[in-house]
Amino acid sequence: MSGRVAGKVALITGAARGQGRAHAVRLAQEGADIIAVDLAGPLPHVAYSSATPEDLAETVRLVEKHDRRIVDVTLDVRDLPALKAAVDGAVAELGRLDIVVANAGICIPTQWDEVSPEVFEATMSTNVTGVWNTVMAGAPHLVVAGGGSIILISSAAGIKVQPYMVPYTTSKFAVRGMAKAFAAELAQHHIRVNSVHPTGVNTPMSDDAMQAAIAKASSSNPRPAAMFINMLPVESTEPEDVADTVLFLASDESRMMTAHELAPDAGVTEF
Repeated sequence: MSGRVAGKVALITGAARGQGRAHAVRLAQEGADIIAVDLAGPLPHVAYSSATPEDLAETVRLVEKHDRRIVDVTLDVRDLPALKAAVDGAVAELGRLDIVVANAGICIPTQWDEVSPEVFEATMSTNVTGVWNTVMAGAPHLVVAGGGSIILISSAAGIKVQPYMVPYTTSKFAVRGMAKAFAAELAQHHIRVNSVHPTGVNTPMSDDAMQAAIAKASSSNPRPAAMFINMLPVESTEPEDVADTVLFLASDESRMMTAHELAPDAGVTEF
């Protein structure tokens, strides 16, 4: 078997579609077996459409097309006992765990003074607690394996700022810090932890309903909207662009990289 992550097993959350599916397929193309986790049901408070069981089944089909094994699990990453039990079971079935990609997240654009406590809590519990849960469920298996790579999907909003998204920006800066904190303590086990910071990505999260929500939030204060402009002359990137960065961090090519931010962001964080 050949490939840049041949013989490895990767846990990916939010794997039913979008970036999560792209990560699963890209790693499978390069030889990894996959543990695919997704809620595959209604997300709290979001304007865009939620993933479905059919979406998760399509991820399974695409991974199996590359002759890789995949265990799919439907659960909420905010539920640590369920996540730990599912990961333990999947690792027992697939034999090991080497890569963790904490990708699941939500985004609810709202003008700062219209953010409800419910929206703030839903964003933080999914984007921060859910990421922490994913590391807590996966990292013990990497310790047993003698090392590995943990990849936390943050955002350009975790390096710069994205306006009209106070809870989201708060959560993505937290994910960036979490990667560094875990990296410091897990280094003794030869486990690397890095964060990834994309610009806007062409996924269901950025559908027409999402764009309408951003437009509504920006209507009374349009000037900060310029902060969304990429340095490269592109409106958005593709999930595969982010998946290539994830593959690099999952592979031995990045074996000396830990506690860093990688930004496949079309330059938006520097513009």
